[in-house]
Amino acid sequence: MSTQKFTGIFAAVVTPFTAERELDLPGIQRQVDHIIGNGVHGLVPGGSTGEFTTLTLEERKQVNAAYVEAAAGRVPVVAGAGALSTTEAIELTAHAKKIGADAVMIVPPFYGAIPFDEMVDHFAAISEAVDLPIMYYNLPEATGIELTPDQFSELARRTNVSSYKDTGGDASKFAQILHHHGDDIQALNGFDTLTFDALALGAQGGMWGAASVIPELCAEFYNVMAVEKDLVRGRELWQKIHPICAFLESYNYAAVINLGLELVGVSAGPARLPIQSLSEEVRRDFAQLLIDAGVEVVGASELAAVSR
Repeated sequence: MSTQKFTGIFAAVVTPFTAERELDLPGIQRQVDHIIGNGVHGLVPGGSTGEFTTLTLEERKQVNAAYVEAAAGRVPVVAGAGALSTTEAIELTAHAKKIGADAVMIVPPFYGAIPFDEMVDHFAAISEAVDLPIMYYNLPEATGIELTPDQFSELARRTNVSSYKDTGGDASKFAQILHHHGDDIQALNGFDTLTFDALALGAQGGMWGAASVIPELCAEFYNVMAVEKDLVRGRELWQKIHPICAFLESYNYAAVINLGLELVGVSAGPARLPIQSLSEEVRRDFAQLLIDAGVEVVGASELAAVSR
């Protein structure tokens, strides 16, 4: 059985598109160099931030492969491989192994919640078909599936699931799994506004959409909290970062991350329809939050003039 432990901040990355909303594969290198060059520890393509539900199967493979190639072994890549069918999830996982991904992130089938036993069978079939570590993508808002701490442990014991990205927002459950089920499954934070809480509790890392937009701040925050264990300095940094995270959770996530990338000079194009671009007012508000956090924003002087 494949196992994998992750440490650090992994960026939940976007899928770059052209103005016509076609894949912009060359744009992936720009994203990767921006993220890794500013200290982030890993990449997670093909998740919710990457708009995987709008991509064809072939496009998903192309995006995962392009991110692995662009990373070039500098940091681990966890490729999104969740699907509505077990067959498709196996195909994506097999492709992820072929291209050299370090693990896959798999959300359980999300069109109608399935019983726990059926879900274990789903992950067991993937595990039997492909020997690659699996990160369970805990996203109950979309899947309708709420696992108990004991079920997380059982899933890990019976399959290749060795970690889970928690986007459930239940800090108490996360703490219970982190402290009492860590021998079975690694708990990693995936809820932006709970990053401080998770690292203060002792989590070894997390998947963070904000890390694509403000990678240097996110990497510094992880180092202060998880490595240096300096809560005082961590609180000071969090006062800068938290307003940005709260802002991200106030809008369509893919759209606002794309906007943030444009503001910091590494544009990934628009999101795919039906997601539409955000208003000029939202742009100005986001730009101001970034400026307040000490982040360099493209066109900051023009935005300031408009605000006045």
